Amino acid sequence: MAANAIDQTRRMLSLVTYLRERPGAHVSDVARAFGITEDELISDLDVLPLCGTSFRGGDLLDIDTDGDRIWWHNPAALSAEAAEPLRIAADEATALLVAARAVATLPGLRESDRLALLRATAKLEAAAGEVASASARLSVTFESEGGVFADVDRAISERRRLWIRYYSPSRDEVTEREIDPIRLVSVGHTYVEAWCRRSEARRTFRLDRVAEIRIMDEVSAPPEIELRDLSAGLVQPAAEDPEVVVEVGPGGRWVAEYYPHDSAEELADGGLRITLRTPDPSSLRRLALRLGRDGHIVAPAELADSARDAAREALAAYDGAA
Repeated sequence: MAANAIDQTRRMLSLVTYLRERPGAHVSDVARAFGITEDELISDLDVLPLCGTSFRGGDLLDIDTDGDRIWWHNPAALSAEAAEPLRIAADEATALLVAARAVATLPGLRESDRLALLRATAKLEAAAGEVASASARLSVTFESEGGVFADVDRAISERRRLWIRYYSPSRDEVTEREIDPIRLVSVGHTYVEAWCRRSEARRTFRLDRVAEIRIMDEVSAPPEIELRDLSAGLVQPAAEDPEVVVEVGPGGRWVAEYYPHDSAEELADGGLRITLRTPDPSSLRRLALRLGRDGHIVAPAELADSARDAAREALAAYDGAA
C-alpha cells in the first residue's frame, strides 16, 4: 500500500515507541499491528537507523532485522538523550513557531488541542526572543484537503455525522450525502471509510474529492461491520473477474489514477495501455464515452463493439436534437 510522507512519518514515530517496548518483536506481528505489509515495514526499518536519538541528531538508532524478528540494540540511548534539556537553534525555533501557528488555524481542530498548542507556542515565543518576532513575518497555508481531514478527524473523535458534497469521477457527478465516519485510511491518497446513509452501505470517500463538508449535530451510529484489510488497495478485483484493456492518449492518462488496474504500459504517443479487472465490464461503457477521442476499449471485443454502438447512439441523439 502506498503512503504519503506524513503518514509514513507518523507511523515511524509510533514504531520507535512500539519496538522499544517489544524487543525481538516478530516482523509479521508488527506489520499486522500497524496495518501494513511486511515489505512496507522492512522499508521503514531501513530508514529508522538513519535517524538520531534526539532532536539535534545524537547517536543513530541501532535497529535491524533478520527478516523474522526486529532487534533494537541501543534503546537506552534514547532515554539518555531525552533526559537532557532541549536546546534548539534559531532556525529550528523559527520552523517550530511557523508550523505551530499554521496548525492552530486548521478548521475542525479540537478546541482543547488548539488551546494546548497556543500555550506551548507562547512558551516557545518567550524563550525564542527576537527569533519569535522574525518568525511572525512567515506564514504557511494548507491545501483544502487539510480542512476536510480535520473535520473528519473531529467527527470521528466526537462521534458526529457528516454532510458532504462529493465528486464521483466514474459517474462525473457531484452528490450530497450524510455519512457516519468510521476511520481515516491512507492508500496512496487519504480516504474516510464510512457508512453512507444515502446508499445504506459501507463506502470509501477520497478526501480531495470532497467539495464541501459540514459536521452535523446528529450522533454518528454506523452499524457493526468488520474492518477490511486495505493493504492491497481499496478495490481488490478477484482473479476471476473479466479483464478489460483500454488504450488512452495523453489526454486520458487520468484513467490510471482513478481506476484500479493491473498494469499501465507506456505508448509511443505518450498515452497508456491499461489493463484492469472488473466484475461488471459493461460499466466501463460510460468511461469510453467520456474519453471520446482520448481513448477507446481494446478488449474484450464485445465490450469494444458495445461502446462504439453507445457512442453512435449518443451522437445520433445529439444530431436529432440539433
